[in-house]
Amino acid sequence: MLHQEGKKGLVILARFALAVACLAAVSCGGDPGILARVDEGAYSRLLSENRRQVVYVDFWATWCDPCRAEMPGLVQLAAKYSTQGLKLITISADEPEQEAAVRQFVAQQKISSYIKRAENNERFINAIDPQWSGALPAGFLYGRDGRKLRSFIGEVEPAALEAAVKSAL
Repeated sequence: MLHQEGKKGLVILARFALAVACLAAVSCGGDPGILARVDEGAYSRLLSENRRQVVYVDFWATWCDPCRAEMPGLVQLAAKYSTQGLKLITISADEPEQEAAVRQFVAQQKISSYIKRAENNERFINAIDPQWSGALPAGFLYGRDGRKLRSFIGEVEPAALEAAVKSAL
């Protein structure tokens, strides 16, 4: 029989392995529909884990027509510049009761996405950008050093986004 400490360690190890597997599947283009939850701490870890890459984080929702319309272009942009170090991270801002719709959209688009589950929505939003009200679509471009270079609030002109990405690369 395992001692109490040994059992506790195995439980922690199993939870860690499950979390890593889930994050790896989502961030590496794994199975569409797997939605890892992102809170304030997980967002910071995502950025840290992707240092040395230019990262574009796109916040979207299934009920947001412009969000859905711009997604194919974002995916194409990410594919075009992935070999140069661009990483696209998408985060759904849908509510828990809309998770089935998120899974369906993600599967249709053949993408992976995280889903926002912040303890405090206002604190989460302000930590990303104090100028952001939470309006969607919203995108945030980070340099290879992890610093935020630019915010794109509302619909973004594809050429302007591509120019910003090229400049960051």
